[in-house]
Amino acid sequence: MYDKERGLYIAHSSNGALSITGKMANRHGLIAGATGTGKTVTLQVMAETFCQAGVPCFMADMKGDLSGISQIGKMSGFIEKRLPEFEIENPEFQSCPVRLFDVFGEQGHPMRATISQMGPQLLSRLLELNETQDGVLNIVFRIADERGLLILDLKDLRAMLDYVSKNAKEYTTKYGNISSASVGAIQRALLQLENQGADKFFGEPSFDIYDLMQTEGGKGIMNVLAADKLMMQPKLYSTFLLWLLSELYSTLPEVGDLPLPKLVFFFDEAHMLFDGTSKALLDKIEQVIRLIRSKGVGIYFITQSPTDIPENILGQLGNRVQHALRAYTPKDQKAVKTAADTFRANPDFKTDEAIMNLETGEALVSFLDEKGAPNMVERAKILFPLSQIGAITEGQRLDIIKQSRIYGKYDTPIDRESAFEVLMAEAEKQLAEQRQQQAEIDIPKPEAKTEKKKSGMMSKVLKAVLTAITSTFATILGTYVSDKVTGKKTKSRTSTTGRVAKNATSAATRTITKELTRDILGNLIK
Repeated sequence: MYDKERGLYIAHSSNGALSITGKMANRHGLIAGATGTGKTVTLQVMAETFCQAGVPCFMADMKGDLSGISQIGKMSGFIEKRLPEFEIENPEFQSCPVRLFDVFGEQGHPMRATISQMGPQLLSRLLELNETQDGVLNIVFRIADERGLLILDLKDLRAMLDYVSKNAKEYTTKYGNISSASVGAIQRALLQLENQGADKFFGEPSFDIYDLMQTEGGKGIMNVLAADKLMMQPKLYSTFLLWLLSELYSTLPEVGDLPLPKLVFFFDEAHMLFDGTSKALLDKIEQVIRLIRSKGVGIYFITQSPTDIPENILGQLGNRVQHALRAYTPKDQKAVKTAADTFRANPDFKTDEAIMNLETGEALVSFLDEKGAPNMVERAKILFPLSQIGAITEGQRLDIIKQSRIYGKYDTPIDRESAFEVLMAEAEKQLAEQRQQQAEIDIPKPEAKTEKKKSGMMSKVLKAVLTAITSTFATILGTYVSDKVTGKKTKSRTSTTGRVAKNATSAATRTITKELTRDILGNLIK
């Protein structure tokens, strides 16, 4: 609940109202507690308080409950009973302007990012690559940059991996070894990611983070991400939210400490962000959280125990709400002790004992003061939401989507020319050139072939004729000489000579016929 007197009023203790100081709201915060202790209601109370102050928020809706923030709340016996505790007489139930989003585009406006925007570091985390595979992925991105190729969606990345693999020898000297095994492992990881539906997330039009930072009627718009299906892929969920934070950090200008934040980002199930995260990426997360406050963005983590958050990051979360924790094992008792040690002690009670005895809707609360120092921890009751508690109907969801000012902006995917199209065109051009070169080698010109055949045939015919004539004259001459020597008569010589000439002529005719027949049959066969 927000008003000028109390500010961002969140909880009430025996000492009065507990409010978040507006200019300290960007110093981040933590909502922790066991399942069923009231974390979701606390998140809803905080979000609608920021909304009333004109601060837009982003939150992931794990079970559909937070969508109720779009509807006006109602009086109940439980709320009526607690009104005196909060010094409230007539609560003004109200709704918040809401925009519904969904990575898969089923329960809200689609939210997309390009592969290039995601970058190799986050993509490597999403694909769960080892160090060698991560190195190959970085090489692929580098080559794409050098060639001016856009990697927008999964098919672009696949095409780049295939191209780099086929031309590995060309790039090995410059960038190092590019093994086909690593490329194959990345391709398989991409296939698995696509089977999970992540292909709907990568592409264009990519999401504009300024659509998260709008107001309506003086109230901050509540951006609610449907995460019930997304939660089935924890790596995709946490990597997507981390990408969103990175985009906010890299895009927004420096503004310092404003009277109120420009945006409050609620990160539910925050432990997923840090599970299996490399040291390099953890350092980047820490840097983003430390510096993004100067961009006017406050981050509030929601998780079961403060031990789910790395110490370096936990130390930056100044505004804290700790619901009950259970301590049945030594490990649980240690977690309670750790949670208690994160608060500035209150002499009126023992913090570690109080954590285990809190009722539902009750919490230990400590917010930063005007100077940025943590206030003494108070045992307090969280306010009730003024909006509806619980999920909305499918009809109400569709109405909210259609009435949104960004309705239709992201609904139709765009597939412009990128790495896939360019590389495919290059491959087709190269194949066509190879076919043309092969055709020129294998198929001679028809005119030359015909002339060659004619020339060959005539040569063979002339050769056969000359051979026959030479043979005939040689036979006649031989017969004549023989007759002279032996002294045979002219008649006999003439007769003998004629027979020889006739035989020789017949032999020549047979030779010519044989050569012509062989050429004609050979041409027909060819």
